[in-house]
Amino acid sequence: MKVALVHDYLNQYGGAERVLEALCSLFPGAPIYTLFYDAAATGYAFEGHDIRTSFLQRVPFARSHHRYFPMLMPIAIEQFDFSQFDLVISSSASYAKGIITGPGTKHICYCHTPTRYAWTDLDTKAQRLGYPKIIHSLIPLLMPYIRVWDKQSSARPDVFLANSNFVKKRIAKYYRREAEVVYPPLNFSFFSIQQPQDYYLMIGRIVPYKRFDIAIQACANLGLKLKVIGDGPQRKRLQRLAGRNTEFLGLVSEEKLPYYYSHARALIFPQEEDFGISALESMASGRPVIAYRAGGALEYIKEESNGVFFDEQTPESLAGAIGRFEEMAFNPSVIRQSVEKYDVRHFIAKMEEVVKKQNFKIQMSNYK
Repeated sequence: MKVALVHDYLNQYGGAERVLEALCSLFPGAPIYTLFYDAAATGYAFEGHDIRTSFLQRVPFARSHHRYFPMLMPIAIEQFDFSQFDLVISSSASYAKGIITGPGTKHICYCHTPTRYAWTDLDTKAQRLGYPKIIHSLIPLLMPYIRVWDKQSSARPDVFLANSNFVKKRIAKYYRREAEVVYPPLNFSFFSIQQPQDYYLMIGRIVPYKRFDIAIQACANLGLKLKVIGDGPQRKRLQRLAGRNTEFLGLVSEEKLPYYYSHARALIFPQEEDFGISALESMASGRPVIAYRAGGALEYIKEESNGVFFDEQTPESLAGAIGRFEEMAFNPSVIRQSVEKYDVRHFIAKMEEVVKKQNFKIQMSNYK
């Protein structure tokens, strides 16, 4: 059986890239097709793999400013040739699901979300992405094409998988497709319980929808220490706004992340995520999560057992949740055990089951 993997683009390292890593472990010889690749930006996580890029790899600024090229991405993803493969698995939050395969090739799409900017509040999304005014003004003219392509391309996969029930509902709404839920992989054994210190933690790409701003303001108002791990276009602006109790650590290696998770009082999670692997990593470290009551977080956070919710994306609502949290007692072992079912071994076993349903035979990877 000849297998290929497809990923939208490899210019960052987050939850979607962790899924791709797990798929690589299941199919270690499979080439990875992607619109463009930046080894340094992915932390060299895919070093040594056979990575095949589109013509966008040669377009100036495409890797660093990919959001400026939405009209070229559908064209680029359709140029790949999969005629030699029996099975293609796409890892898609936008374009990878739109690959074109022949009748003899099965296509399984692991969908992280239907394309966000095509189906959500476009004007607000464009503003939050920080597009220049001239590009912002052109978006309403371009979006009908993007929406039509996105809807048509959603018919191409033979099988849809969703990373959460939240995303499963969005796939049904926007694509009119059924999807089976396969939760993303958590490297459970990589994390452990330690004695917490006196800081709260936020982690992720510093982009507007992650709402670092309300966490920084809430902790400043309460006089609490906050450590921020990650980088992104909003970092410099937020550093100027942050008080002396907020520390920006930048990008932190995967080896050092468990230390910061396990020693935090709690992870602050103020965004609406399709799933949210950082919240699970915090809980695998025995630390609770203070989360906005929306999205995939509703599927694994249980109030007063492994976390606390707040209802409005405002510093005041978050501050109220932090205040409640500080009056509570949590059992780190109970918190950690609540997310064991998301371990990478369960993801691998589930993906093996999905592939076998398509009449392919595969052997389990080293995670067995």
